[in-house]
Amino acid sequence: MLYYLSTIPSPVGPLTLASDGEALTGLWIEGQKYFRSTVPDGEKQSADLPIFHTAKSWLDRYFAGEKPALSGLLLRPAGGKFRQEVWKLLCEIPYGELTTYGALASRMAKLLGRAHMSAQAVGGAVGHNPISILIPCHRVVGANGSLTGYAGGIDLKRKLLRHEGADLSRLSVPKTGTAL
Repeated sequence: MLYYLSTIPSPVGPLTLASDGEALTGLWIEGQKYFRSTVPDGEKQSADLPIFHTAKSWLDRYFAGEKPALSGLLLRPAGGKFRQEVWKLLCEIPYGELTTYGALASRMAKLLGRAHMSAQAVGGAVGHNPISILIPCHRVVGANGSLTGYAGGIDLKRKLLRHEGADLSRLSVPKTGTAL
């Protein structure tokens, strides 16, 4: 499969968009963990696609302080069924609100008809979200209020949450961990 890429400027740095020619398949912040991880090497080219214009318009409105709906964007992140379900749950978190990995795990357990689900398994899916910002993985925090687990790093997570008007007063930065 051929993938198309476009890089656009943003207030958080350059953003790389990926598409299969129809839907948005990736959105990465330069330097983030798993950067372009779902786009195979040698199978990409730059393009001026309608989905890139739609995504750029959405991002422009978002960074201007609006709360655009995802309904106008065709998203097709690459991932298995479990990850797809977790990413759908992420899209349900309202602007400026937070949830925990444990709360998402409880919701996933219910969806799968299980009594329990590992927060770490959900965290793995959240961490491998290939469409940053649009699929709002930055709105997930640790059960203790720790700003952990964001592939773009803690500073960027804080910046996005502040931009959305989230209350950060009860949140903390971990002393060690993978998100630093």
